Amino acid sequence: MKPPPFAYHAPTELDEAVGLLAEAGEQGKVLAGGQSLIPLLNMRLAQPRVVVDINGVAGLGGIGTGADGVRVGALVRHSQLEADTAAAAAVPLLRQGLRLVAHPVIRNRGTTVGSIVHADPAGEMPAVLALMDGAVELRGPAGARTVPAAEFTTGPMETALAPGEIAVAARFPRPAPGTGTAFVEIARRHGDYALCGAAAALTLDPDGRVTAARCCLVSAAPVPLLVDLTPRLSGTRALPGELDEAAAAAAERSDPEDDIHASADYRRHLARILTGRALARAAAAAASADTTAAPAADTGAIR
Repeated sequence: MKPPPFAYHAPTELDEAVGLLAEAGEQGKVLAGGQSLIPLLNMRLAQPRVVVDINGVAGLGGIGTGADGVRVGALVRHSQLEADTAAAAAVPLLRQGLRLVAHPVIRNRGTTVGSIVHADPAGEMPAVLALMDGAVELRGPAGARTVPAAEFTTGPMETALAPGEIAVAARFPRPAPGTGTAFVEIARRHGDYALCGAAAALTLDPDGRVTAARCCLVSAAPVPLLVDLTPRLSGTRALPGELDEAAAAAAERSDPEDDIHASADYRRHLARILTGRALARAAAAAASADTTAAPAADTGAIR
């Protein structure tokens, strides 16, 4: 299919882009990488009257890594962020999640901030933002504001973005010292949307006992499902049985739906298995001297 007719604008200044979007209101869409928007246009699931291409806007393409974490501009491609060693060292979950996003060709064009704004319940990067207690920087007619991850995704493919606003960057704080992270998922084929996925962050004290543990599930609820497992694991040594019990508790919180790819019951089963795997890998990373290592993508079948 072909996209519906729309007016196309390619501003070079952020204020100009904001003005165009404000004028379009709810009939405006932002084009960055286009890996989500273009298919929606071609299938006519989105029919905006105005498309604002921000690829020519200066100042939106940088990756900044500092003592507080990583700031990712709106035009940063997945592949660019995945290859950034400073960002991976500061927030290992970024690279761990990005390696599971679609295929290399898509990662070469798609943007991390665009994926977060798209807010697909199966998307990896909204889950990374949620688990890291990140935030999204917005710019609109009323000025700039920052929305925490817990308030940004409001429903399936729905966010706190107001008409006329542009997401200009996403912030990912550094995890606490002694924290290990991991992201695992199951897909029918590598690169497909996940039937279910689990990201985990687990912090150990110098004595090897858990001080904090959380997970975030994808394809298990209308929004990234963040579960605090600290009450269950605090003070433990993250032994397999303890992690399995915590994983079962997380899966009980899931609210998946039946679809043509998997039943809700199967997705709950995956949520339990994958959360257990993610917690175990996060615990191993926390106990290791090198907590920046990114585990290999886990897309194999459940046994």
